[in-house]
Amino acid sequence: MPELRKDPIVGRWVIISTDRAKRPTDFFREGVKIKGGFCPFCYGNENKTPKEILAYRPTQNGATSQRDTPGWTMRVVPNKFPALGIEGTLNRQAEGMFDKMNGIGAHEVIIETSDHNATLANLTPKKIEDVLWAFRDRILDLKKDRRFKYILIFKNHGEAAGASLEHAHSQLIALPILPIYVAEELEGAKNYYIFKERCVFCDLIQQEMDDTSRVVAENEHFITLAPYAPRFPFETWILPKQHESAFENSSSRMFEDLAKALKTLLMKADRVLDNPPYNLVIHSSPVQDPTNDHYHWHIEFMPKLTKTAGFEWGTGFYINPTPPEEAARFLREAEVEQVTTAPVAVAVS
Repeated sequence: MPELRKDPIVGRWVIISTDRAKRPTDFFREGVKIKGGFCPFCYGNENKTPKEILAYRPTQNGATSQRDTPGWTMRVVPNKFPALGIEGTLNRQAEGMFDKMNGIGAHEVIIETSDHNATLANLTPKKIEDVLWAFRDRILDLKKDRRFKYILIFKNHGEAAGASLEHAHSQLIALPILPIYVAEELEGAKNYYIFKERCVFCDLIQQEMDDTSRVVAENEHFITLAPYAPRFPFETWILPKQHESAFENSSSRMFEDLAKALKTLLMKADRVLDNPPYNLVIHSSPVQDPTNDHYHWHIEFMPKLTKTAGFEWGTGFYINPTPPEEAARFLREAEVEQVTTAPVAVAVS
């Protein structure tokens, strides 16, 4: 019989449609394929992108390469077609009962590797860690701008997930307002803390570690799990085991383990779901509240296996044909190479 399950954080209900229960092979889709061709993100095409904001350039023979030239391993540039503009003031206004402001924000692209054929899943843990450090570097820099209230890091992998370029990259958008999905999580977490004086995410982690049926993997600092009430089949979260409200507050040792956890999840998803298109987002505490007792940053991984249709848009409910316990089992049992990390040595220009 189908089940209605309630998300313990935001109170959203989902339908786990057990009558439609689907195994990984039941999802008809085309995996992400690398087509090649001209790419502005590729090594040697530095003049085809806006001027770089940040790049990691290893030292060779006692020197590093110049900005906007080859010699980089990871590079951050402004989005050539930004959703929001960095220049100007917000100029908040009312039009009768309506509100508006100027489209102020930052929109950046994190080019994760110089290799066009690489994916985040097959990068070394050290290179994934470099990407995480780039996220942190850019967040810390943009937090200085008082116009911004929230900084979102996200990744679209594959055309079906919204990626317009296939070269491995993530994006950052700094916003002058708080996104509604994050606001719902913050409100739910704060209400739980007021009632119980505990973090809802910390309680969730402890319960899932005791139960284990929805745990995909874990290491010293992170747990990877299928949430109890997932919106999408094979939706998976990565959470720090110890309470931390903002991603950018994480230590270097945590970034090592996060790189391993992320690589393990992506390799398992590739094995089980045949390199699916996916969306990945980092939910972190707002810019002006980076340290608190109620919110717990985390990564949400959502493969694109089903389509959102009329019922979902009309109700806010989601129908998920794969119980999270089954999804977690498939991912947990997928055999992938053991992930280890090397000492970190990042050169920043």
